[in-house]
Amino acid sequence: MTTYADVRPTQRTPIARYRHSLWLLTKRDLHVRYATNALGYVWSILDPLLMAGIYYFVFVVIFQRGNAGEAPYIVFLLSGLLPWTWFNGAVLDFTKAFSRDSKLIRSTAIPRTIWINRIVLSKGIEFLFSLPVLAVFAIFAGAQLNWNIVFWPLAMAIQCVMMVGLGLIIAPVVVFFKDLERAVRLILRLLFYASAIVFQVTEVPDPFRTLVALNPLVGLFGLYRSAFFPADLDWKLVLVSVIGALVFLAIGVWVYRRTIRTVLKEM
Repeated sequence: MTTYADVRPTQRTPIARYRHSLWLLTKRDLHVRYATNALGYVWSILDPLLMAGIYYFVFVVIFQRGNAGEAPYIVFLLSGLLPWTWFNGAVLDFTKAFSRDSKLIRSTAIPRTIWINRIVLSKGIEFLFSLPVLAVFAIFAGAQLNWNIVFWPLAMAIQCVMMVGLGLIIAPVVVFFKDLERAVRLILRLLFYASAIVFQVTEVPDPFRTLVALNPLVGLFGLYRSAFFPADLDWKLVLVSVIGALVFLAIGVWVYRRTIRTVLKEM
């Protein structure tokens, strides 16, 4: 368990202190997830694997959909499910970001944004840990890797900005409105099907395609998928993702600054 001594201010610069404390809290999260569970690594990949298996059975076995574009459908699923798992897990944890460590948060002098950023970082590391699973399926399924793989760092950067912004909104607001935690779960379920994870954007009928394209996650996941599906890379959709990430970040910073003092009193 992380104590005040672990994150107390030191003689380091403010930025160095912040990074040091962020890494300590992130290591704690990873230690709890991996070191204290016999199947630690398995748990990080089990959820996307089970989801991929279900959708593979439905779309490939039942509806006889063998391929999406130029690569096997299972690769199509995983290349969207893995970043979605990062997003979904982080957003769910944002609802408990402050309540889970309320005593520690009140007793430290470091910025409370660290409890949001450590969720993004720890879930991001788990995302990286899950990539070998995608690689194994791609190799055995014979999927062709495209040079667009170089855009993955850009996709991860956009996703990080987007999630930090959402965390700055959700974490403080849920302290005042406890029902928001359940609402977030419902919204995530709807968002999953609106993010073109189990289908391609081009398959959406015209009246609804514009609405789906406004979802900033669609262009983001297309950027990931372009490593195997070059046709999924649409820079207009990526621009929507960038704008969406920056808007969420701007709103998040505003919400956090306006509410953090009251949040500390409420906890």
